[in-house]
Amino acid sequence: MYDIIVVGARCGGAPTAMLFARAGYRVLLLDRAKLPRDTLSTLYIHQPGIALLHRWGLLDALVVSGCPPITSALHQVEDVRLVGCSMPVNGIRAAYAPRRYVLDRLLLDAAVAAGVEFRPECGVEDVLFDEGGRAVGVRGRGFEERARLVVGADGMRSRVAAAVGAEYEVEDPEMTCVYYSFWEDVQAGFEAYGARGRWAGCVPTHDGLTLVAAYFPQAEYPSVRMDAMAAYLENLRAVAPGLHAQVVDGTQAERLYGTGAQRNFFRRAFGAGWVLVGDAGHHKDSIMANGITDAFRQAQLLVDCVGAGLHDEPALGVALRRFADERARLFTGVYQDTLTVARLAPDRRLGVLRAIADDPVKVEKFFTKMAGATRDDPIFSTEPVPAS
Repeated sequence: MYDIIVVGARCGGAPTAMLFARAGYRVLLLDRAKLPRDTLSTLYIHQPGIALLHRWGLLDALVVSGCPPITSALHQVEDVRLVGCSMPVNGIRAAYAPRRYVLDRLLLDAAVAAGVEFRPECGVEDVLFDEGGRAVGVRGRGFEERARLVVGADGMRSRVAAAVGAEYEVEDPEMTCVYYSFWEDVQAGFEAYGARGRWAGCVPTHDGLTLVAAYFPQAEYPSVRMDAMAAYLENLRAVAPGLHAQVVDGTQAERLYGTGAQRNFFRRAFGAGWVLVGDAGHHKDSIMANGITDAFRQAQLLVDCVGAGLHDEPALGVALRRFADERARLFTGVYQDTLTVARLAPDRRLGVLRAIADDPVKVEKFFTKMAGATRDDPIFSTEPVPAS
């Protein structure tokens, strides 16, 4: 009998397991894959996420790994160009974009060091319930394990979420598809470029490489994938010609990766004996690169809410409700902004951006809100709709 079983050992699950173990609980961490290994990811961790790595004692290890700090960002939509950075979060101003096989190893090592029992290549097939319908454990091929709380951190297509019947509280259509690759000899920071029907971005990562991504409307995915490299380069040429020139002159270090699975939703966060964290409970388009940061924040939030009350059923119910409510407060505004950007219709945002472009204080506030470091209303919630 474990206190906690966490299903999924990446950016949502590994920190959740680590933090519960540090709080004194007996934790089992399961993942169907052999980790660490690479995965589709925009890599970027905003300042709130880096502040959590610092709080957890893991930031120094990330720095030592050779991941370059990012202390400035560029956001350009058509002719409007903003350059700045988020306000510091708990003294942390730099962001980072580590390769996932580096980050996931760091998180897993920290979880195991905290006392977590980790089983890779151990896929969960179902959730176990008692006669009253309370989740009491998990089942996989050749094993059953029981725990007081089952945490689903197994991604957008969560097996745990399906098994417990976690319904969608909010669900919006897929809006973009994305292709990206890694390039040598591209000198760029965290940069984003938007135009009608197109978006491009880049971020520096390990080994002197730069991730360069191109976004397209979801409706174009069938045609884009027919010749993805040609579409990718044409996107860069159209929306970010300077970046395109560097890519053409640079060296492609890895193949082109892509996905059309950019789902947007909030699932119900918890039920009797279970809770969802990371992409299992909330997923949105990657265009604003919030996924890793959101997963870290949910892990810390969940453990803070549960505290020492895991074995007190009424207290646990209150704690999980508080987690769900706070999740909504933290991420609803960023979710709405992400959908606005992912529509790839910049006319609806240009008025807001032009109004702040010449004011350094407002630009800093803009990047702070883009990083998810404030709980204000969405950036573009009151934008004027252009006349037809």
